[in-house]
Amino acid sequence: MTLTFSDTTFDAVICLNGDLPTGAEIEVIGHHPMIAADGAANTLVQAGIIPEFVVGDLDSVEEATLSALHGIAELVHDHDQDTTDFEKALRFAERMMWKRLCIIGIHGGDFEHTLNNWSVLVRLGRSLHLTAYDRGRYAIPMYESFSYHALENELLSLVPQPHARITTSGLVWNITDDLLALGHREGARNRAQDAHVTVDMHEGSLLFFCTARMPFAPAVTVTSDVTSEAREQQP
Repeated sequence: MTLTFSDTTFDAVICLNGDLPTGAEIEVIGHHPMIAADGAANTLVQAGIIPEFVVGDLDSVEEATLSALHGIAELVHDHDQDTTDFEKALRFAERMMWKRLCIIGIHGGDFEHTLNNWSVLVRLGRSLHLTAYDRGRYAIPMYESFSYHALENELLSLVPQPHARITTSGLVWNITDDLLALGHREGARNRAQDAHVTVDMHEGSLLFFCTARMPFAPAVTVTSDVTSEAREQQP
């Protein structure tokens, strides 16, 4: 499969209760439906941004925020105590038939919330097309071998989740059938040496970090011996 960025855009944006992009960055993706995960609505309203939906048990949404959103945003109560606000927002997006999702605010706040958000991203990235965005970078869960058309000298990272045995080409520091694993060896802060980069995934999964192409979403072209079909990111 080939990871590309062309004219595919996101279906919706999910805003988590963490560090948010600048107002200018949010404006670039603001024409997509925005889902605030519970307390993230407070930060958005304070920044003058009104989400279309607020999803969660709503225990963290302040009264001032509720007043500001009254009659404008749809409040979606989800009282499931066995799922996080991130999971609830993803579940709502799936009900709305939105699968190409940009996630902002994934880190910040309590440290364990950040780690848990990354875990949810990787776990549910198999069924939804999830891309986390922060400070001009995309993080994309990958589960199969892929090729990538890189920018000149582009900063690329391959972070195992929790492990991945891979072989790469087109990077300054290539890897040959070697194991990346959290707590053992990571693949952060590499660079593209060639325009054509390949990552052969022998086992495992990883997060692929690359330069954001906002407002475009990643698309994957899958080629077989018989047919070639395009789909938006792997299931």
